[in-house]
Amino acid sequence: MHNALKDKKIILGVSGGIAAFKAVSVASRLVKKGCTVNTIMTKNAEQFVRPLTFETLTNRPCIISTFERNGKFDVEHVSLAKSADAFVIVPATANVIAKIAHGIADDMLTSTFLACNCKKIIFPAMNTGMFENVATKENINILISRGMEVIDPVDGVLACGDIGKGRLMEVDDVIKSIENILVKDMDLDGKNVLVTAGATEEPIDPVRFLTNRSSGKMGYAIADAAAKRGANVTLISGRATIAPPPGMRVEFAFSAKDMYDKVLEKAETADICILAAAVADYRPKTISKHKIKKTDQDRALELVRTPDILKSLGEQKIKNRFLCGFSMETEDLIENSKAKLISKKADMIIANNINDKGAGFCVDTNKASIITKDNVVKLPLMSKKKLADVIIDNIVALIE
Repeated sequence: MHNALKDKKIILGVSGGIAAFKAVSVASRLVKKGCTVNTIMTKNAEQFVRPLTFETLTNRPCIISTFERNGKFDVEHVSLAKSADAFVIVPATANVIAKIAHGIADDMLTSTFLACNCKKIIFPAMNTGMFENVATKENINILISRGMEVIDPVDGVLACGDIGKGRLMEVDDVIKSIENILVKDMDLDGKNVLVTAGATEEPIDPVRFLTNRSSGKMGYAIADAAAKRGANVTLISGRATIAPPPGMRVEFAFSAKDMYDKVLEKAETADICILAAAVADYRPKTISKHKIKKTDQDRALELVRTPDILKSLGEQKIKNRFLCGFSMETEDLIENSKAKLISKKADMIIANNINDKGAGFCVDTNKASIITKDNVVKLPLMSKKKLADVIIDNIVALIE
């Protein structure tokens, strides 16, 4: 990917959490990427990092969250708000999130944030209980509804000793998220892309479930490729063996029914839907409330069909929404996949044979065919990341 951050003007907001120390490395990396970085700190952030540190790294004054004036009135923060390409808050505490969600401007950070019309990117970091609190969740949803980018924290050991979600992601991932969001002049700029990935799980009892061997790597690669090309990506993931890529909205859905409900909800605003998840075709008819005990007798498991996500979206026939599905076969790959394209009313099917060496589950490569109503493109073995870009290339060519 080209350097999407070169010559960007970034306002870096730093609020008062222990993760403020990572903001120092973020500022340094942004400068090395060619950005002009202006830092605004809250008073509480000064308890963790000194302003001089940011001034040394950015070669720019660090604006402190106070309205005191030293000899002359300075409206630099107003001009910054007008010229910035992005306002990035790293870390964003629950307090700051609450303020910006409700338009409170009682310090320099929140005042400048409110005055900005640029892209706004928020990286929450806090105690797990605070992050999971309904008030924080509602405030984050407000920000998202207003078009702001909120990058969820990750699971880990927190400063308070708790283990859970709330830790700021690593600096490399912060930078990558900012890059993905700020990509401009790309072929998916402004498009809303919905991607599904991973394996679903269908419970049998509290211990056991039916699933498959999907790692989520293909779907994650597609989501990442779309984000790098300017798309607003929503990733709905089942179980996966890797972490979701940064720079997008991620929701988890572990059963076929859960994924069906979330996909149909999010698809209403999607321009492109790419369904790469390995969704269970069947689920147990009944789920035991208790662990099924082992006996000497054989036991039959009655299965019923799960809802067909691709078919349901195809039947909606929403104008200008592009629908791409996946087809994994062990025989008659092209014929079966063409039939799926027609029966599901999809615009594209990505087909691969699980028996092909280097293709399928739990590997970093894939060998696929791209099938549309007018064409079949057979591709050689390549990395899943490369295939993701090729898939996006073909979708873009059809929607232009």
